[in-house]
Parts: sequence; C-alpha cells; structure tokens
Amino acid sequence: MPAALPIRKDLSASELRALARREGKGRLAGMDRQALRDAVMRYNAEGVAGLYDRPLPGRPEWLIEGEQATLKAIILAGPDPKRHGCVEWTLPILCEVIAERCAKTLHPASLSRIVRRLELSKQKMRPRHPQSDAKAQAAFQKMGSALLPMRPVTRFTVPV
Repeated sequence: MPAALPIRKDLSASELRALARREGKGRLAGMDRQALRDAVMRYNAEGVAGLYDRPLPGRPEWLIEGEQATLKAIILAGPDPKRHGCVEWTLPILCEVIAERCAKTLHPASLSRIVRRLELSKQKMRPRHPQSDAKAQAAFQKMGSALLPMRPVTRFTVPV
C-alpha cells in the first residue's frame, strides 16, 4: 500500500471545513482517488488558492494582438478603390487582404466574429456609382431643385 500524503498544517481540519461550507462554487462529493491526490498536491503547493478551478486554455486567437490592431486600422482607413477594386469593405475582400498581409486564410464568418470582438459594427454605405460626378452633385445641393425643369401641377378633385 502506498504511503499517505502529508497535508500542510497551516489550517486545521475544522477551518478547512468552514472554508468549504462558505464556498459558493463547491464541488460535488464523490471524487476518485487520483483527483483527491491531485487536490492534496495542489493544496500543499499553493494553499487554498490551489483548490480553485483553473480556466481552460481554449483555442488560440486566429490573429495575434498586433495583427488585430493592423486589421482595425485597415478597416477604419477604408479601401483604396484602385488597389482593392471596391469602395466599401466586405468580409471576403478583407479575408483576401489578411491573406496578403498576414499569410493566414480565414473564412468570412470567422472574420465577422473577430471584427465584432474589435468593437466594430457592420454598416452599409449608400451605393455610389463609380462614374458619378462630384461637381454635378455639389451644384445640385447648392441650387436644389431650381435646376430641374418645371412640370405642370395637376390637381385632382374628389367628386362629392
């Protein structure tokens, strides 16, 4: 039979029981011998703090912090129509930009989650024709409908 594990003596058994009763995240009874041994080893090494559940590591981020900062700057700067061939960012085009810059391939749905985590929202721009004339638009805004030809007003009457 293996030798018993020694347990630290800085807290008595009654103090440990009192701490366990006050713990909101208490474990259910019925752990196996290996789990009990691991808990005693952690308690001996770290004290009561060693008995708390540790966070699970999870999947690492697709883009590291520096790449995320670069992505946010790219999105806020907007696309170059000559270089990117668009006047507004779309997720597939951003995936291509990330593939060029970071040599990482992402699916647009994955990129959507990353963009939301960067606290950026989806916004639709008004459609803009690539051959629109900015001078004509500015003149129209200044003069309003005075430039439009006058149409005769048709009045409708309701029979009584």
